[in-house]
Amino acid sequence: MMRAPVRAIFAISFLAAACASRAEPPQAVVPETGADHAQAAAEPAHAAMDHSAHMQHGPELPATAGRGFTVADVRFMQNMIGHHAQAIRMSEMAPSRGPSAAVLKLAEKIDISQRDEILFMQQWLRERNQAVPSDEHAHTMMMPGMLTDEQLAQLSAARGQEFDRLFLSFMIGHHEGALLMVDELFASPGAGQDSDIFRFATDVDADQRDEIFVMQKLLDTIREEPR
Repeated sequence: MMRAPVRAIFAISFLAAACASRAEPPQAVVPETGADHAQAAAEPAHAAMDHSAHMQHGPELPATAGRGFTVADVRFMQNMIGHHAQAIRMSEMAPSRGPSAAVLKLAEKIDISQRDEILFMQQWLRERNQAVPSDEHAHTMMMPGMLTDEQLAQLSAARGQEFDRLFLSFMIGHHEGALLMVDELFASPGAGQDSDIFRFATDVDADQRDEIFVMQKLLDTIREEPR
């Protein structure tokens, strides 16, 4: 897990890249029909998202309590695997969509860190003889903050600055969903007491909050630039 000083370094480097990018010529944006309408629909994704509409967790895998852990602990790990899987899917789009250097760097960081965290969660579940979501199952799960198929298609179709704006807006909402999942874990009686899951969940909370801060700054920069 990343410690706080490392997260601070990432935040500083992303913000520096964002400031530097403002001095570069603006990237070409592929014209889109109804772009203004799309912007109005996407901008409040992180601020006004109805997380309650995303609380269903799809087909649940078997989960049992054991020595030092609860069913809620197991569910958290299973569901966070699916949540991370979608963030990776979003990040994988970036290299071919003409993003800014800062957004590309952020997407690469999210991709690497969340792949590592999925490996940790899979191992945690296996060590406790719990069901591990397959790749196919992970992509069918729906948790707080996750994008719909329509939103994923909208992100996939975007290019240049429009991709940056949608990626940041959607990923902020996605990260806020992860924070809700952490809150749900610690609100469950007896959950989050296992030392490994406690450290992991608190690190997820801290990392996602740091990245939300960075993404909001990048999004604010885009809004200030002439279209």
